[in-house]
Amino acid sequence: MSTLTAPAVADSPLAHRNPTVKLALLLAISVVAVFLLDPVTPAVLYLLALVGVAATVRAPARTLALAHVPFVLFALGVLIVNTLARPGEVLWQGGPLRVTVEGLEIGGALAARTLLIGILAIGFLLSTDGVALMTSLHQNARLGPRITYAVLAGYRMLQEMPREWATIRAAHTVRAPLRPDATDGAVAPRGPHHLAGVIFTLLVVSVRKGERMAQALESRGLGLTPRTTWRPVRVTAADWLMFAGVSAVVALVVSASAWLGHLEGPGALFA
Repeated sequence: MSTLTAPAVADSPLAHRNPTVKLALLLAISVVAVFLLDPVTPAVLYLLALVGVAATVRAPARTLALAHVPFVLFALGVLIVNTLARPGEVLWQGGPLRVTVEGLEIGGALAARTLLIGILAIGFLLSTDGVALMTSLHQNARLGPRITYAVLAGYRMLQEMPREWATIRAAHTVRAPLRPDATDGAVAPRGPHHLAGVIFTLLVVSVRKGERMAQALESRGLGLTPRTTWRPVRVTAADWLMFAGVSAVVALVVSASAWLGHLEGPGALFA
């Protein structure tokens, strides 16, 4: 969790871009990807996005690989389900298992689309500071302070949860009985009962911390207007250039795919 909740490289080129512009670009490409139902177009966009994120975020290869794991697992599941369950022209059959051409095509498209949105989300999370994001949404997207600062407070609590979990586990270990020889210290407790106790403790700690945080925000006049910003986050010409450049690349890939006859829309689901 901590890998994706803080910028990987603070001075990377993508980290200097406006968070609201990056979020708008992420949402726009995701909407376009929803309507791509051929495996070629989203796969090409994914490869281009992977190269772009790796070059502009400058995160270690291990960080990018680990961040890919949940998206790869989900994409693999989508591919397998569609390959085995979608009717169509049979490509291979062995007993109750049957692989269809349509299943491979739709499953491959959905899997590539998952990876495309995944790498864009990874690039956004690795290059965006939470404070800058909330400040930018308040300034540039005109979101109210009650929403932006409340989300920021929750974001900070989410960042601290791994540390709270480790602290609670350590406290349970200290209270655990000693080993029989009493030489190696306490045995770390395990099992469903212990896990339920840790989860309940974490829930109680989070609720109490949220209550204190809400009181602190209210005492500082959250929601009162007008408010000033200590470090403004402005939209620059470089941000607009990034938005226009990425949009042009996406439009070019989609147009080229349509011209080559690969592009398929939502109608492929019902073909």
